[in-house]
Amino acid sequence: MLNKLFCFVLVGLVHLGVFAQTDSLYVEVDTTEVVIAVNEITNKKVLHPIFEKIKKIQADKSGKINIVHIGDSHIQADFFSGYFRQNLQQQFGDGGRGFVFPYSLAKTNGPGDIRFSSNEAWESQRNIYADNGNPVGLSGIALWTKNKGFAVEMNVKTKESGFSKLKIFTPNNQKMFDVALASKIIKLESDIPKKFVHKIRSGESLSVIADKYNVSIKSIKSANGLKNNKIRAGKTLKIPSDQMEKRVVERSEFIPLETMREEGFHSFASDSLIHKIYLIPAIEQTDFALNGMVLENNNAGIIYHTIGVNGAKCSDYNKFPLFFEQLKTLTPDLVIISLGTNESFDKLVTADYFLQLSVMMETIVNQNPSVAFLITTPPPSQFKRKFPNTFVADYTKEILTQAELKNYAVWDLFSNFGGLFGIHQNAKEGLIGGDKVHYTKVGYEKQGQLLTEAFLEALQNYNTETGK
Repeated sequence: MLNKLFCFVLVGLVHLGVFAQTDSLYVEVDTTEVVIAVNEITNKKVLHPIFEKIKKIQADKSGKINIVHIGDSHIQADFFSGYFRQNLQQQFGDGGRGFVFPYSLAKTNGPGDIRFSSNEAWESQRNIYADNGNPVGLSGIALWTKNKGFAVEMNVKTKESGFSKLKIFTPNNQKMFDVALASKIIKLESDIPKKFVHKIRSGESLSVIADKYNVSIKSIKSANGLKNNKIRAGKTLKIPSDQMEKRVVERSEFIPLETMREEGFHSFASDSLIHKIYLIPAIEQTDFALNGMVLENNNAGIIYHTIGVNGAKCSDYNKFPLFFEQLKTLTPDLVIISLGTNESFDKLVTADYFLQLSVMMETIVNQNPSVAFLITTPPPSQFKRKFPNTFVADYTKEILTQAELKNYAVWDLFSNFGGLFGIHQNAKEGLIGGDKVHYTKVGYEKQGQLLTEAFLEALQNYNTETGK
């Protein structure tokens, strides 16, 4: 049910003649009016099973809750979701960093707490492009190579994010990678002909130089690719020699460690926390594709999986079955969906946006019948940095209206950040970027903090109502 403040905004839109289905007309509004929303989760009863699991973890000091947060560029950098993750794990236990992906190898931005590097270039494709057979899976980004000489290094930058179990996701769960904890330097020695280099002096000829080194003129010409006996002072010549010298070549060699094939992934477990690991080619493979990894530890608590793709819409995730197949393997208890901004910039009518959102939820629940959903409405933005994005206003209204019927909870980010005309205040507070679409790190962290407060309040109300 819409709160009164949100209804006020909708009435204001009617009086201004601004509607979300305005297909070709932008309406410029000069106003600093900001909605003061009630920061709460709507239809919070959907989250009651999650609250019960939280209480059980706190009581038993064991068990994990898997939360999967799916989104677009607002999520890919992990400022919003990362802040919420940290708050939940501080409150209810850190069960592991969750899903990670080497965005840098796909030449795009990613979270700052995990660093990936590789000695080889990789090919990639985001899910925003047509399905042309590339392995777009759980990350929403296909990443592949045919080069068997690669090594991928992953470094966890904080001690707190160390992991004791690694899960590797590949298309059809093929064993494409081995893992190693360290590399060692192998030194290879060999005898090679000793090389001399002679700098030609004024007046020197090939015959003089050949006599000096006791070699033939023919061998000097052959070593230097000379077609005649003409040489020039100041240049250099390679002088062939029968003498031999030692050459030492160093190379890194990885010792593969045993991985276990499980349903949907290959895993590696350690008795102690790991902060660096390498992915190397499985010997029997010639093609390699990585859909992502999951980092877990032995602690009870929250595992928070973040999946974001710049430019993505619900329909982009929906067109790749592998995404949903691998999502099932995460055994999600709660799925948070934060999409809608890119649909609005495509001027997608509300009915079509909500249809794609519904398809996403239905596909997920078909493979995860007990999963709960929390939908965050898209944040305020502007077209061309001055026209109110009325599409997200209408998406928000529809999301809130359909919450009970479709059985999902809602956190109204749109109203919490000022609604349709909140951009001016957000910019004044340094919360939104210059494009008036993406938010600053401070802005995303404020979103994470507000969601934390709404979630904890809903949990507290549930505990009060149930007498726990």
